[in-house]
This record gives sequence, C-alpha cells and structure tokens, in this order.
Amino acid sequence: MNILTTLASAAFGSTVYLTALSTVKWLSQLNPRVKVTGLVATGMVLCALIGIIAFASQSVVLGFIVGAGLTPPVHRWILQRRKRVASS
Repeated sequence: MNILTTLASAAFGSTVYLTALSTVKWLSQLNPRVKVTGLVATGMVLCALIGIIAFASQSVVLGFIVGAGLTPPVHRWILQRRKRVASS
C-alpha cells in the first residue's frame, strides 16, 4: 500500500465531503423541484465517483474512506470552536 496514494486519497475524500455538504446546503435554499433534481444529480455524481475510486486500488479506497470519515467530526469541531471564540 503506497502511503502517499493513501494520503492523497484522504485529502480528496475530505474535499468531496465538504463540497457535497456545501452543495446540499445551497440546494436546500432553492425551489423544491430544483432541490430534488439537484440532490439526485449530486447523489449520482457521488456514486459514480465512489465507483471509480473503488475500481482504482485498495489504498485509494482506504484513503478515501479515512478522509471522508474523519472530515465530518473535525469540521463540526472547527465550527464549534469558532462559535466559542466569537462569543468570548
């Protein structure tokens, strides 16, 4: 397993998570018809992306899962920390 490939995939997984989160937040503010269409398109893109990554290699899949798995709690922690600093 190539460590650089795993780390690069982890960074990519983190980026995909944050991009998907931003897209869903933006779509939530739109017309319901556009929102549903956008969410379906986002889901299809994510499924295709995961399929391509799964086809690549084991280290790529491992890195992608680690990156996408670690990003949500870290992102929440950063947001909570900003709120505490701003209120102090």
